[in-house]
Amino acid sequence: MSDYLFYPGCSMEVSAHPYLESLMAIREELGIQFEEVHDWNCCGATEYISVERIPAYALIGRNLALAAQQVNGTNTLAAGCSACYLNLAKTDAYMRENADLNETVNDALAAGGLHYDPGTLQVRHILDIICNDVGLDVVEKRVTKPLKGLRVAPYYGCMIVRPDPDNRFGAPEYPTIMDKLFKVLGAEVIDFPLKTHCCGGHMTQISEPVAYEMIHRLISAADQYKADVMVTLCPMCQLNLDAYQGNMNRQFKTNYHIPILYFTQLMGVAFGHEAEELGLGKEFVNSGEALAKVGVEVPQEEAPKPRPRRRRDDPSLPMPTMPQDEEEAK
Repeated sequence: MSDYLFYPGCSMEVSAHPYLESLMAIREELGIQFEEVHDWNCCGATEYISVERIPAYALIGRNLALAAQQVNGTNTLAAGCSACYLNLAKTDAYMRENADLNETVNDALAAGGLHYDPGTLQVRHILDIICNDVGLDVVEKRVTKPLKGLRVAPYYGCMIVRPDPDNRFGAPEYPTIMDKLFKVLGAEVIDFPLKTHCCGGHMTQISEPVAYEMIHRLISAADQYKADVMVTLCPMCQLNLDAYQGNMNRQFKTNYHIPILYFTQLMGVAFGHEAEELGLGKEFVNSGEALAKVGVEVPQEEAPKPRPRRRRDDPSLPMPTMPQDEEEAK
């Protein structure tokens, strides 16, 4: 078994819990053990660094300092969220490269009795660890239920490959590591040209028309290439493409139904795990019809109560709606 320090981040504890469930379900078959960082805090996501640079790096640095205290045979810190991975990795890199930033961040950490020496940890994404440490040959040996006939669109999003200084994921504009993973799982991997295009991030909270245009571009492309599912490695990407797909359909008067799943969920399917164990059925766009192609029965989660359609002058933040909301709003 290989041991890794693990930073779950906020999303995997809540909205992306199926990601965490499926990762924990397959870890033993992959020979991976995780030690969660004690008392970790939010990484600040994507906006905070643009607002308050030093406090943002100190916030991220606190997680690095806490993880460094737990180093015991491994110095690899694993993250599943693209934003978490990027924030942790670049903060470590910037502190190595910039002595002033290093000093300032450590001054802030000292107020909490912490210190971090940049370079102590190696920050890596879960996908990288599975494909490059565990190895695709080992993954292939664990397959008991190949995903034969399932057309998969691998969606990486814009953050994980930019930058990728160690070339862990392949070409920045057209990575292939997840494509190779799904081929050994037996799926039919489509040539998806928008695999690194942005999902819009938090644009759903800023400008709905812009956000839905970006989501529409990705979903319509996946449909054009006849994908059964889109598979991602980032909670933000999954949330936007899944939870807001209904809103996007309403704006564009379309009727797309493309399930958005985590790569770990389909790995679990290929390894023979039950749908409930992998968090399947908790997505907004149910994957039942698509996964029926590989003999998986996906439970139907009880849908939330319908929410009234948002008024144009409503100052509150936009929230995703369920399919039945759209029918009632017509």
